[in-house]
Amino acid sequence: MSAHIVYDSAPLGSVIRYSDGTPKPPTRFRKKLSAWESRNATGRLVRKEPPRTRATYSSPAYFTLHEGDFGEGGVVVISVRRTYSVESNLRFEIVERPEIGMVRVLQDLGDNPELLHLARDREAAERWLANNRYSRAYLEEVSADEVGADIIEGRTAA
Repeated sequence: MSAHIVYDSAPLGSVIRYSDGTPKPPTRFRKKLSAWESRNATGRLVRKEPPRTRATYSSPAYFTLHEGDFGEGGVVVISVRRTYSVESNLRFEIVERPEIGMVRVLQDLGDNPELLHLARDREAAERWLANNRYSRAYLEEVSADEVGADIIEGRTAA
């Protein structure tokens, strides 16, 4: 599916797989493998931004995937996030959607929220938020209406 479909139909917290369609090179070709891995992976959808038009430029809509955190002893040193335009030539697939009852921890940044954490329930989300202080953070439960609309409109995960 195209990046437009992910932007339009995937809720925050969905796991998205992306690919350029090329076969994985053998591990002995380290540089080729590294390049391939940068264009073929999965990530959790954490942000969506609408298109922007300014006097001097315009930009298409885009979304950001969180691919992972790296660190040691509970301290995150590097957080890997990749941002893709809806005009990207990669192929995307919605692998998993948040389940009913899960709770998103969101933060207001500008006009659009950013997903900070996806918890199994409200208690786990409140516990995570107590241990990770963020200004302007709030909780949002994944509702049956949201999941039901996806099923009715044929937007179930592949």
